[in-house]
Amino acid sequence: MRGMHGPVLSESLSRNDRKRELFGADTYFQESLDQLAELTTDPEDFAYRHGLLLLKPDAVVSRQLLTTVDWLARSGFTVVAATKAPLTPTVVRSLWYFQWNLATAYRRRIADLFTMTVPALLLVIRKDGTDRPVSTLLTELKGPTDPDRRRPGELRYELGKFSFLLNLVHTADEPADVIRELGVHLDYATRGEVLREALAGVDNSARARALAEKLYAAAPARDLSFEPAAERLRAQAGRVTGPAQGELQTSLAVPGDEGLRALLRTVWRHGLALDPWDVTVVGSTVFPMKDKTFEPVIAAVTAADWQPAAAGR
Repeated sequence: MRGMHGPVLSESLSRNDRKRELFGADTYFQESLDQLAELTTDPEDFAYRHGLLLLKPDAVVSRQLLTTVDWLARSGFTVVAATKAPLTPTVVRSLWYFQWNLATAYRRRIADLFTMTVPALLLVIRKDGTDRPVSTLLTELKGPTDPDRRRPGELRYELGKFSFLLNLVHTADEPADVIRELGVHLDYATRGEVLREALAGVDNSARARALAEKLYAAAPARDLSFEPAAERLRAQAGRVTGPAQGELQTSLAVPGDEGLRALLRTVWRHGLALDPWDVTVVGSTVFPMKDKTFEPVIAAVTAADWQPAAAGR
């Protein structure tokens, strides 16, 4: 079946009609699907049987990579492939292209700042014996973005409560997203290596652990708690001299979040290079992260959309 812009995906890849049409014309999806078809006779089955978990730079510096690998094992998931995945502003916008219109200017600025501090860790996950797509099950068990809505047993609950933006992990929502996000993150050669590892089906958690240790060695551990970060940021700003000094001193005299917002606006206006993690922690807490005047280009798919009776597998 073809839509206005290209082929429409089957329901075994997505339960969202708009996604099924838009992804059919998406370059990242097309290139990844074509390469997957070179390696297996049933790319859709691969996408159905595997999930994708991205452990972002905040998971690296908060030392939650190994915690995540342990949680996956306890939850019955197997890591079948692992690789480092650098995040650039282009990758971030490509990954969340269909939802990024909801991001405020503050969120985009802060995301660009912290995602480039250290590479992320990308894991391909398998779980046998489930009657739903592995990606959908993993997304459900990951827990919501909102820290106040997380429940015990969910991955994000175990990783710690920071802020809306600092949620440490991301998962591909549906089989179609597994294919597309492999296209976003990896070039042809690296993607081929990862896909061959995943298709072999061997437990690669040891490789994931080894990569985690390398990422830890590349980035010092950080405390992502708000109050300590705010105090450090105020101290850094208080030591700044030059054209911005007067404005910073004025903002430091204002208490609470209002003063911190004024401080960060001054920092950005003058191009000051304060500690990126303190700026991230404070900025993602005191500024709005979501523009509620917009709707996402593609609405989120819920677990109810993939009930066994509807899945057809």
